[in-house]
Amino acid sequence: MAYPTVSAPYGLQPINSVDGKPYAGATRQLPIASTYNTAIFYGDIVAVVDGGTIEKSGVTNDSTTSAANYTYGVLTGVQYTNAQGQTVQAQYYPGNAAATNAIAYVVDDPMAAFRVVVVEANSAVSSVNRSVVGINMAIDQGTGNTTTGNSGAGVLVPTNNQGNAATLPVRVVEVVPATATGANAFTEVVVKLNNPQILRATGLDYAA
Repeated sequence: MAYPTVSAPYGLQPINSVDGKPYAGATRQLPIASTYNTAIFYGDIVAVVDGGTIEKSGVTNDSTTSAANYTYGVLTGVQYTNAQGQTVQAQYYPGNAAATNAIAYVVDDPMAAFRVVVVEANSAVSSVNRSVVGINMAIDQGTGNTTTGNSGAGVLVPTNNQGNAATLPVRVVEVVPATATGANAFTEVVVKLNNPQILRATGLDYAA
């Protein structure tokens, strides 16, 4: 049997809800601060920071201990004003002062399920067996692609006796048979965000 090839990670792609309901494309629009100079790509995990704006989450293997590692949702596009005063709707936020009035489109449903590529620490595509279903996994941030606008994030291949840590940011809910490279070698999995900000009892500090 011939299998489709997954050549590179592309971030987290919303596909449905963990209860099986189809993904309807719902997003929340949240601002990106004009002073924020980090690129955010389609499929990147993002966090809400002080001031109510969106930034790329620094999450890798820890989603609980600091605001830099919080997970709020996943970016699926942006709108901003460029240096020529034109309104741009784009796959990614370029992260520079020329992009003002920026709005992030974010999938923030805590029950959303996302398709994502399994990678090694060097971002090379890898695979896992079905025993990953139910475990928690770490995120490899990778490098976003400015041509496609897609994230370079993937989930890291786990090692034995890893997967039950509550601080790991995503939970595997299924494997993806369509892109398997063998009977029990899956290059993509379906995950949900663990402990997203929207469900955390502790919020951000308020400053008027």
